[in-house]
Amino acid sequence: MKTRIKICGLTREEDVDAAVAAGADAIGFVFYPPSPRYVTPQRAAELVRRIPPFVEVVGLFVNEPAENVLAACAAVPINVLQFHGDEDAAYCRQFSRPYLRAARVRPGLDLVEFAGSFPDARGLLLDAFVDGYGGGGHVFDWTLIPPGLPGFLILSGGLTAENVGAAIERVQPFAVDVSSGVEMSKGEIRKGIKDHQKIAAFVAAVRKADESI
Repeated sequence: MKTRIKICGLTREEDVDAAVAAGADAIGFVFYPPSPRYVTPQRAAELVRRIPPFVEVVGLFVNEPAENVLAACAAVPINVLQFHGDEDAAYCRQFSRPYLRAARVRPGLDLVEFAGSFPDARGLLLDAFVDGYGGGGHVFDWTLIPPGLPGFLILSGGLTAENVGAAIERVQPFAVDVSSGVEMSKGEIRKGIKDHQKIAAFVAAVRKADESI
């Protein structure tokens, strides 16, 4: 099976081009104002013009008022919504658009029960639990994922070209989602600024892992 790849948190034209050229299946834009990777709907609309057909556009939201989500959908051709906050199923489905529900994985969280609370979600995105929202570039304990978890799983949380192969072998997710793991770093991660070599290496590592499964 081909593991799908989402590159998230893009803010620049050249980074969108690099992700598409490397073979990303989906491009993610962050519509969460406190995030350093935040883009306005107007900026995202400019970037989306560079994305060819059959590459999905994903919009990430955190506890956003419904009218703001609707405004973003009106401005940007978003294919899939991604909710990372405390949104319930009724909130997520009101937009009549496919959505992913993120789970912040930690000991004590019943992932089977969580997944059952969102039966109409297109997929369940598993991320690390940190203070605030988003995984913070941290890897969580993959053994916390129960076998037979229903639905399509998207694995996130601290993935890099160096560890994504082991992640795919262990979890066998439908897709992987990377942001900080493909960002430029000179002493520290430059959030929202992607490293094109890291993007290419990440995609290559996923494809190599697919061949070995």
